Amino acid sequence: MRFAVVAHGRTDTNEALAAAAESLGAAAAVLAPRDALSLLQAGDVALGRLDVREGLDGIECGEMELERLAAAGVEVLNPPRVLAAAHDKLLTARALRLAGLPHPRTWLIAEGLPSAAPELPLVLKPRFGSWGRDVVLCRTRDELDEALARAAYRGWFREHGALAQELVPPQGWDLRIVVAGGRVVGSARRVAAPGEWRTNVALGGHAEPVSPPPLARTLALAAAQAIRADLVGVDLLPTRNGYVVVELNGAVDFRPWYASDGDVYAEAVFELLRSVHDRLAVA
Repeated sequence: MRFAVVAHGRTDTNEALAAAAESLGAAAAVLAPRDALSLLQAGDVALGRLDVREGLDGIECGEMELERLAAAGVEVLNPPRVLAAAHDKLLTARALRLAGLPHPRTWLIAEGLPSAAPELPLVLKPRFGSWGRDVVLCRTRDELDEALARAAYRGWFREHGALAQELVPPQGWDLRIVVAGGRVVGSARRVAAPGEWRTNVALGGHAEPVSPPPLARTLALAAAQAIRADLVGVDLLPTRNGYVVVELNGAVDFRPWYASDGDVYAEAVFELLRSVHDRLAVA
């Protein structure tokens, strides 16, 4: 059996997942979608790790190749529908709402599209976003108008509009929990940089190991199940009464110390392969 991480980038996480699969006895590699389509056969496993495009205007190409792999009998984990639900924040909001999970109220703002006036304060963000880029806190109507005026020049806004989300009062930190095969395999506490309300490491924040409390683990597992994700990062914001699921990441990067003990990548791949075995046993 071959295990392929299907991705355009040879990131540390993608390489580590492939190496972990090798350590568990599978022939493994990080493959671009076209290479995966030409090399994988029925019975092999492909883990979809397509990310958001650099321009924040959608998902990287490769969804068609993943669909064709599935049609050829390859076990595709994180198929296109899952990646869409994780990366498209409007679909994320709908899936979490249908599952009854706590999530900020969300409005779509787009040219020519009527919508209810969002309540202030709010966070304006790209519909497909990552790295905290172009995410703006708007406390007044003037700030929102200014943010929308700037967004109008962005290709992602012209393509998909923007999302306005209810502001969860920032506490200066959040939790990122990694779920693989229906199990929590790792987690981190992300702390915002001084003077910054966003917790993204790309914006100067830092992450530290943490053991998430039971409520956080339960919410992360439920969020992953809501979009039927095989491997996903779940970001939780703290509130007075617990946590809110704020975002999902279908190409989540994580570090070795995300696991309290053991190898987080080997545990993730083990749980993914276990879920494939269980799925085939039922079929």
